[in-house]
Amino acid sequence: MSDTGPEPEEPRSWPADPGGEPGPANSGRGRGDWPQEAGRTEEDPAARISELEDRWRRALADLDNYRKRAVRALDLERSGERARTAAEWLPVLDNLERALEHADAEPGAVIQGVRSVLEQARDVIGRLGFPRREDEGEPFDPTRQEAVGTVADSGAPDGTVVRVLRPGYGEGETQLRPAQVLVAKGGDDAPAP
Repeated sequence: MSDTGPEPEEPRSWPADPGGEPGPANSGRGRGDWPQEAGRTEEDPAARISELEDRWRRALADLDNYRKRAVRALDLERSGERARTAAEWLPVLDNLERALEHADAEPGAVIQGVRSVLEQARDVIGRLGFPRREDEGEPFDPTRQEAVGTVADSGAPDGTVVRVLRPGYGEGETQLRPAQVLVAKGGDDAPAP
């Protein structure tokens, strides 16, 4: 190393494209050149159009094949999910059939069996992501409940659910159905009309 100054840098090889990056991958290619076209000079426009149309048709065929594969995959996933859901319900059906086989037995035992099957069915729907809601005694919420009537002088504060006629299942965006409820009107906290 000498004290005469800095050594000169080696010249860099930059591509012809002004916005490109330096490096061997881009060197020697002009703007708009495809990699397979780098060595071409003049070309027949009709041949170029034919080549581009061929590429276009191949791309359309690839897209069509992709759509068909996606539809098949979606159908397969749907049928698999239906099968998993049905499999969750099979024990409930088995127990209902057993309850009917013993319908001639003592009525108390049959009622207890039906209650057990009902609890089992509620567990299944809860595992599927739609638990039963207990809305009685809560403030009325029109996004979760459907008021089908009002009850005057119920002793509950105004706007409170006093009776659930049909229970709701699920929460928020996964709500299967809203609960049908009776709502207090003119209770202790509100003056009677």
